[in-house]
Amino acid sequence: MTMVSCGSGHFYNDEEHTSCPFCGVALDLGATRPLQGVVEDSRPVADPGHTRAIGTPPRAALDRDPGVTRHVWAKRMGGVDPVVGWLVCVEGPERGRDYRLHTERNFIGRAPTMDVAITGDATVSRENHAVISFNPKRQSFRLAPGGSRGLVYLNDEEVTLAVELNPYDRIELGETTLLFMPFCGESFSWPVEAKP
Repeated sequence: MTMVSCGSGHFYNDEEHTSCPFCGVALDLGATRPLQGVVEDSRPVADPGHTRAIGTPPRAALDRDPGVTRHVWAKRMGGVDPVVGWLVCVEGPERGRDYRLHTERNFIGRAPTMDVAITGDATVSRENHAVISFNPKRQSFRLAPGGSRGLVYLNDEEVTLAVELNPYDRIELGETTLLFMPFCGESFSWPVEAKP
């Protein structure tokens, strides 16, 4: 048995696998081609005279959906997802930095793809260390633990279930302490257009 390193720190048996089974398979989605042996569905579709594979959405549905999930409240605000509050780092490697909060769920983690990316603290989980949500219907904020191993504390108490946030609450993740500052609430809220 020969063990090989993939370059990402994983070791695997190259006699059993052609690539690292931990990293997954790199796919090139640039050019697609029809599947061989796919059963065609002869029901009418948006493009008359053509058939589609059973189980695939009609071409019209694919053409309408660019793959981006649209935010309900941003859509009602004319395409803008407004700031509803902030987190300010008061202790930790990114002390003095602020993070914007938006409507609905804000995922906190170290990865740059997180809504609140605390990239300078290696003790914060890469993804979903915690979640702060803003409910625009009730004008309220809540803090919940994420799906990671790391714990989250609110005012020195461990958070195991979603809890309501109040102005100046202290949120601790890893070596980082964040101060919560709401913008929306009883005194101010963004007006939203009525549902279409």
